[in-house]
Amino acid sequence: MEHPLYVEHPWLIALFAIVIVVMLLLDLGVFNKNSHEISNKEALIWSAVWIGLSMGFSAVLYNIAGPTKFFEFQSAYWIEKALSVDNLFVFIMVFKFFDVANQNKHKILFWGIVGALILRAIFIFSGAYLIRLTYLNTILGNFGIEGFKYNINIIMTFFGLFLVYAGIKSWSSDEESEDTNYNKSKGAQLVRKIFKVTDEYDGDKFFTIKDGKRVATKLFLVLAVIEFTDLLFAVDSIPAIFAISDDPFILYTSNIFAILGLRALFFLLDNFLYMFSMLKYGLAIILTFIGLKMIVAPFYHVESVFSLIIIGGILIGSVLLSALFAEKS
Repeated sequence: MEHPLYVEHPWLIALFAIVIVVMLLLDLGVFNKNSHEISNKEALIWSAVWIGLSMGFSAVLYNIAGPTKFFEFQSAYWIEKALSVDNLFVFIMVFKFFDVANQNKHKILFWGIVGALILRAIFIFSGAYLIRLTYLNTILGNFGIEGFKYNINIIMTFFGLFLVYAGIKSWSSDEESEDTNYNKSKGAQLVRKIFKVTDEYDGDKFFTIKDGKRVATKLFLVLAVIEFTDLLFAVDSIPAIFAISDDPFILYTSNIFAILGLRALFFLLDNFLYMFSMLKYGLAIILTFIGLKMIVAPFYHVESVFSLIIIGGILIGSVLLSALFAEKS
């Protein structure tokens, strides 16, 4: 098994870190220093900026590591981006349920994504480490049994079966109900156990003083619900990208570039929901395809370029069908 890309090119870690830190500081400290409602124009510009940075980083990978790493990055990026759109539908309903002011949504999404940066690092790098330890040939070799024809990975096979199940379930499941009581979600319950929470907002503050005591505001409660929702979402999205590459650097960078553009994408999606009404069926097909790819990987290898073509075709097709047949609400 080849070494992760960052081992051969450690400067890539510095490049990635500099880009991410600078952009986050600019986003929070300059362009969005004061909470305000994000317009479609601003959201479109930021979406273009993040996609442009992602494509630029993939071009760097192409130049130093060749087309295979480039296609792996692109495939993992668009899988994460597509699955993230599905997750944003839930975010929209959470904000609606808690009646969050438009000018405060950006702050919640920003800190929610900062939390996702940490969680994704834990999931991806620990997952990659465990996968390297669970190849059947390695396990059998430790018991003195050599020469098994197919090098099956136990975790990858489990992930594959899970994603096939998730894809089939996603196809037939109903949309998340608008009547869902997010006050009873695990994230909300956990916050109430740890903090004293007021049922009121105080501008864009997460904590405030009430009756002489420091308490968490309703905005902090919403942040906790968003974070917990993203944690559940990662259960689907992280296994899916392991079908694309075994290089944790490719998986992490593509994942982070994809989710960092979600804030801008959220505000566009909130106004153009009708353009994604068929997306859930496209995502169901993608999850099933990725799951099957994982299962058959020890017997048949699907090249990254073909995976990218299939995933891209399904995404484009689902959006086009949404635009053609869905009625604008």
